[in-house]
Amino acid sequence: MTESNTVTPVKEIDDKGILKGVEQLTPEKIESTILQVLKDETGAKLKVYVDTCVHCAMCSEGCHFFLSMDRDPKYSPAAKVKQTLWEIIKKKGKVSPEFIKNAAVVAFTQCNLCKRCAMYCPFGIDIAYVISVMRRICHKLGVVPLYIQDTAHSHSVSMNQMWVKDDEWIDTLMWQEEEAQEDIENLRIPLDKEGADIFYSVIGPEPKFRAQLIYQAAVIMNAAGENWTMPSMPGWDNSDMCMYIGDYEMMERLKKEHFECAANLRAKRIVMGECGHAFRSVYDMGNRALGWRMPPVEVVHAIEYYNELFENKKIKIKHKFDRPVTLHDPCNIVRGRGLHEMSRNVVRATCETFIEMTPNREHNYCCSAGGGVINCGPPFKNARVASGKEKAQQLLAAKAKGAEVVIAPCHNCHGGLEDIIHSFGVDMELKFLGDIIYEILDLPEKEE
Repeated sequence: MTESNTVTPVKEIDDKGILKGVEQLTPEKIESTILQVLKDETGAKLKVYVDTCVHCAMCSEGCHFFLSMDRDPKYSPAAKVKQTLWEIIKKKGKVSPEFIKNAAVVAFTQCNLCKRCAMYCPFGIDIAYVISVMRRICHKLGVVPLYIQDTAHSHSVSMNQMWVKDDEWIDTLMWQEEEAQEDIENLRIPLDKEGADIFYSVIGPEPKFRAQLIYQAAVIMNAAGENWTMPSMPGWDNSDMCMYIGDYEMMERLKKEHFECAANLRAKRIVMGECGHAFRSVYDMGNRALGWRMPPVEVVHAIEYYNELFENKKIKIKHKFDRPVTLHDPCNIVRGRGLHEMSRNVVRATCETFIEMTPNREHNYCCSAGGGVINCGPPFKNARVASGKEKAQQLLAAKAKGAEVVIAPCHNCHGGLEDIIHSFGVDMELKFLGDIIYEILDLPEKEE
């Protein structure tokens, strides 16, 4: 069987990261890099997965790409493996630059690493891991989509993904502190406070695009009477696009910086904002890459923290949010951490009317934005949005039952759902859990 018959060529792309990278490849470089990764960085796990797959295609029903693309067989998870790593292993690394170009498009832009397909595989094969190995090979070959590679470069230079300078970060916190003082007089965002119970960390886009989330968190923390802090130095950004391009060396640096920042302040635990991929990188990937079975400082997602606030009656609300809501389950904190019931506890504690999506919890469909796919940028946006058709139908079904607001406790999910809502004419509002809590929080009246 020839290479042209086993690899589905992708239509012409306009991505300099991939195209310029492919121009630098030689057969010798490709083969040696592939063999190095397979020999030194994989092992029995990959071999078992590849050898066990019987191409039954049961995984297809778990993939939103396959379902949204009119059940085109090439979007089946098993087919993606066959188009990429399966062929590489079979040919012992002897593949062409054109193959690598096609494999990079499949691995970076046609799989969100959401792991829903693993739930439908009769053998439990973790296809997200297999595709991650393909991304690792592409990274080491220098064939990565330009936009997400630029984000990784920002991480390596500034230790955050948005090129935020140290003084800009501090200025943003001071600005949000002033904003929050409109709600609570004398409120402070404590910087570098040693021995705090909570070290609060956020992702890079918050100071850049969603700064209001920082002041909302500050109001919630203060209303709850928390002993908390935020760092002024690098390590404040808990996000990690390096994890998604396969740059594990940089991923390790980022997580080490994050944990050391919290440890140097002697914080008791890290509470992370509403982000899925960052939680995956801090709680699961980064700490293990550094050789820790569990993180050296306890890590808590915002959902867990909000659930604690209501369970322990640490905050009061004026009234419940009165518009009907539905809930999106982010992949990395539901399939990856099992926080689906906690998130529902918070929704029920804050909202009058809750309408479930179908399917829900660990069976919920991916938003098509996570896994680094949205970060691959404009060259791949139309295809990404098209792969959200199944999610759009799910949203429309919830809307038909009366839901007006979608709650999504994850930044990437907001990006993906915003595109889906706009492109498919869903006409629903999108909110974080923190938005809801802040809106209904019972705060003391300010003195005139």
